[in-house]
Amino acid sequence: MKNKDFFVHEEALVESLSIGKGTRIWEFSHVCDGVTIGSSCNICSFCFIEKGVLIGNDVTVKCGIYLWDGITIEDNVFLGPNVVFTNDVRPRSKQYKAPEKTIVKHGASIGANTTILAGVTIGKFAMTGIASVVTRNVPDYALVYGNPAKQHGWVDEFGEKLKQIEPLLWEDTNGDLYLEQDGRISRK
Repeated sequence: MKNKDFFVHEEALVESLSIGKGTRIWEFSHVCDGVTIGSSCNICSFCFIEKGVLIGNDVTVKCGIYLWDGITIEDNVFLGPNVVFTNDVRPRSKQYKAPEKTIVKHGASIGANTTILAGVTIGKFAMTGIASVVTRNVPDYALVYGNPAKQHGWVDEFGEKLKQIEPLLWEDTNGDLYLEQDGRISRK
């Protein structure tokens, strides 16, 4: 389906009316009614997006991702191929519960095949490594990977690993400084 504001491949099923300008939805993807997708997003092939999902602007959703009710993806997020989200910590067949709220914050990048437990918040500009299993909240700028995912440093807005120059002081490749305090980091 061609629209003056956004593109939907002829082999995609899009039921939502809330799709931003410049967004592209590719073949064999299904976007349910009640989904909100911002502008300039790219929803790749073989994705499913359930009613109640909120997707910000400039988001990339690579192939094979299913987004369930209760998930919010903020602006400028990258979701690698086959990222797995859940929305129920203790699922049972035919027992409906309100979905857990999962948030991926502005600028975060989620590595391919990462699994994210329902109810987790992934901080702004955080990054997960390939095939990570995220079972708890991830701080802003944190680099996590493994099963279960553990923090292995900090990254900047471009995904470059920060270098520690003093016990609580970190530096990016441009020489900008970040101060670590109480398990969090912020620009100095």
